[in-house]
Amino acid sequence: MGETAKRRIVTAWREWIRSLLVLVLMITAFRSAIADWNDVPTGSMKPTILEGDRIVVNKLAYDLRVPYAGWRLACWDDPTRGDIVVLFSPADGKRLVKRVVGLPGDQIAVRHGMLVVNGTPMRYSPLEPGMVTEVDLGHELPILAAEELGDARHAVMLAARPLWHGSFAPFTVPGGHYFVMGDNRDQSLDSRHFGPVPRALIVGRATAVAASLDPDRHFLPRWRRFLKGLQ
Repeated sequence: MGETAKRRIVTAWREWIRSLLVLVLMITAFRSAIADWNDVPTGSMKPTILEGDRIVVNKLAYDLRVPYAGWRLACWDDPTRGDIVVLFSPADGKRLVKRVVGLPGDQIAVRHGMLVVNGTPMRYSPLEPGMVTEVDLGHELPILAAEELGDARHAVMLAARPLWHGSFAPFTVPGGHYFVMGDNRDQSLDSRHFGPVPRALIVGRATAVAASLDPDRHFLPRWRRFLKGLQ
């Protein structure tokens, strides 16, 4: 390699390659430990979250972790009932988005699709305007309702045919674990299948839809879902 080529490499390193590497490290470290986004490929959280949504994940909601390694440095909060969380499946390690319905020590059951917490059936009522936007309900109209989980109300979806509604025998959530379910109650692979989720596998809280593209309409934007808060 000639002297001219060496000078060009050194100049390129000083002028832009070094700065680019620093920028990449800052962005990836930010996504690893502070905030990230998650693309949603399935409808397990319909009607709250749709296929094609890109959701914002607050990784500082519960604790602080070492970037890339994931080791916990500090913990200042725990998930609460009703939180939408991003987690790693205890079964296969896949990254999932679900809602926390059971805390450590809670007894969880499902009767004909209806959630029961500590022996008390959750209350269901008609949806309020604006709770659901641009959801494809399919040919057989499902049952949409607002579920009262703690102090918050959120939309859930049940299959139209009552025979589809599954039941789940009472189960006590062990210490340090959380019971999660999808809002699309009849089409969700969740704690009813893979069991309670250890606290260490919950990486953050989903707070909003950053953007949304409709895969059934050639990925056209769903403008009304941009920057929509999640509840």
